[in-house]
Amino acid sequence: MTNKTYLTAHGVIYAFFALALFFAPGILWPNYGLQLNDQYAVFLSQHNSIFLGGIGIISFLHRNADHGSETAKIILTGLMWTNILGVIITLYAALTGIFTGFGWSDPIFFALLAILSFVQLRKNNV
Repeated sequence: MTNKTYLTAHGVIYAFFALALFFAPGILWPNYGLQLNDQYAVFLSQHNSIFLGGIGIISFLHRNADHGSETAKIILTGLMWTNILGVIITLYAALTGIFTGFGWSDPIFFALLAILSFVQLRKNNV
């Protein structure tokens, strides 16, 4: 897949979750076994959307990075490590019982994006 296709898809996925966490946290989080008991929990979800949206924007803005360029390698490395961090944190939540139900999808989701980022990075290193 080209950098443009991968980074656009990656950006859209992150933007989708940013919007969902901002506009519909009460619908999304209970699927993961989490309760939003007060306005502060809702705000923390919305606050989290800043970072997810930012990753989406950064991915989208770098979608035209030339194959094999230093810029492409840097952005793909950053996305890979961001997604690895997502695997670690969400796997912890799933293993300790914080995430239940649909919560197991998060470590799988981040692992898939980490693997895809790694594969795309390898293609750029050839």
